[in-house]
Amino acid sequence: MTYDPASANPLAGNPLETREDMGRALLDLFDPLLPYFSKGNARVRLDGAGAHFDRAAADLEGFARPLWGLAPLGAGNGRFEHWERFAEGLANGADPQHPEYWGTVNGRDQRMVELAALGFALALVPEKIWEPLDGHSRNNVIAYLKHARQFDYADNNWKFFRIFVDIALDRLGADFDRSLTRQYLEELEGFYIGDGWYRDGNVRRIDHYIPFAMHFYGLIYSKLVDDDYAKRYRERAVLFAKDFKNWFAADGATIPFGRSLTYRFACAGFWSALAFADLEALPWGEVKHLCLQHLRWWRDKPMTNRDGILTIGFGYPNLLMSESYNSAGSPYWAFKAFLPLAIPADHPFWTSKETAPEAVAVSPQRHPGMVMIRAGGDVVALSSGQENLQMRFGTEKYAKFAYSARYGFSVEADERNFAGGAFDSALAFSDDGLHYRVRETNAEAKIAGNVLYSKWSPFKDVSVETWLVPAAPWHIRVHRINTPRALQTSEGGFAIAKRDFDLDTLSAEAGTAHVIGESDFSGIADLGSTVTRTGLAQKALPNTNLIVAKTLVPQLRGEIPAGETVLITAVLAVNDPQAVSGVWVKRPVVPDIGALEQQVKERGVTVSAIVAPGQMP
Repeated sequence: MTYDPASANPLAGNPLETREDMGRALLDLFDPLLPYFSKGNARVRLDGAGAHFDRAAADLEGFARPLWGLAPLGAGNGRFEHWERFAEGLANGADPQHPEYWGTVNGRDQRMVELAALGFALALVPEKIWEPLDGHSRNNVIAYLKHARQFDYADNNWKFFRIFVDIALDRLGADFDRSLTRQYLEELEGFYIGDGWYRDGNVRRIDHYIPFAMHFYGLIYSKLVDDDYAKRYRERAVLFAKDFKNWFAADGATIPFGRSLTYRFACAGFWSALAFADLEALPWGEVKHLCLQHLRWWRDKPMTNRDGILTIGFGYPNLLMSESYNSAGSPYWAFKAFLPLAIPADHPFWTSKETAPEAVAVSPQRHPGMVMIRAGGDVVALSSGQENLQMRFGTEKYAKFAYSARYGFSVEADERNFAGGAFDSALAFSDDGLHYRVRETNAEAKIAGNVLYSKWSPFKDVSVETWLVPAAPWHIRVHRINTPRALQTSEGGFAIAKRDFDLDTLSAEAGTAHVIGESDFSGIADLGSTVTRTGLAQKALPNTNLIVAKTLVPQLRGEIPAGETVLITAVLAVNDPQAVSGVWVKRPVVPDIGALEQQVKERGVTVSAIVAPGQMP
């Protein structure tokens, strides 16, 4: 029998429409982990790949992360037959004398992250994993949690982790220094920038960590604790929902953007947390639809190995796109999507009929520096570009010109291969034909109505000004480049799936290129640049795109001289192979660069993501 990766997906065939469907999905995803629990049940080790932290911490991650879904299942009286494993594992992992001891926290440590899941479970279902423990084991658990919380947590969403430990300690009747709880609650306030948006710490970036971390933890807190912070978290979530709903396409896909995308359907965690917190930020039918439709999008993705275990990757197994902190257990943060299992079947989240939110054609969002546009069934985020030079492929994950829910984005596989680069939604420069530079960070980034502006430098002596203009289903890019020397350039459109047997259509001519796959069309066209560019239908290196393993990318390539050059580009990608004789031949109107400059001058406001932390008004 031929192995079919998609059918190994535990979500395959699940309608994912009801509470029972969601419960079954959780158990089907969890059950493949059972053979990999250690003898004492404190560790779950799934493969030999490594993260930057030690193996014991990775094994704790494999043990703890499923609790983000299992604890809500238990709280909602769902059937789960393995609570004794978690009770025993908790006792043994926190016991310094046991061979499966998780190791002592002695500074900023990955264990701090995973203890948040344990704190959440201890607060939510103490009868499952706490009450079965004897006095000695309980003392060990309390001592372990109290020891870890005395150290300094990372200056970002990690601060919530100590708060979750503190909620558990409070509910278990432990004595601890509550001033530390208050300190982190207050420090988290410093990350809020307005209109429902946070930063994930004192950094110049805003990504999926805002919904699946900052808001997620805040909403859980608001359910478990009644104070002024809880009220603020709820008010901000209502504001945020109005923007975040526009990140989702009709089929449930969300825009892949930023780091930690291996957490996959954690991207539905915000909608799930609204249900858990009983907060109707949007009509319940819309919240339910956004949550379940996103889960349904994952049903046919080959995201697991043949045993049904979630792999590192996004649409398929892919270590190339991973972060240094992704161990084999990391993807199980995806279980954050299962929070609604804690609420009863008669809750309006479950009883409401699913309704899709009204599709907004264009949604400018100042804080992440994006303009969301609908293009057929897709949603595209035009992006002013953010900075993340610390993460692997941080440039690809944050600084491209556009990100698509349908076409994702690609990471590059070889920084010494200008000729073979994917460069989807990017403009690459090379001064030697081998190495290349793309936008990594901005000197300026502004949003003016529906237009985005950025100023950036691929080399110290080269400056680029870029304007991004929506013209759905197209978008237009205008680049004004000043360089003291000649440079080679390559600009890419969107990457689409490549079929076997060379069944796709590839076309490349002067000033234009397009590719046609089984279901999709992608094209790029020059709209009147000051230099001539040649089309290229690039067969990208495999395993570079996040959603599909093999892709085609239409590109425009050419040389620019010393001095000033203006490049004007139109980009189109749609789920319609017939577009080649339809919308593709109806090119958008060329914008006037002077009018764009004036619009930014008169209406432009600085994108929040580029403002130095602490400088927001």
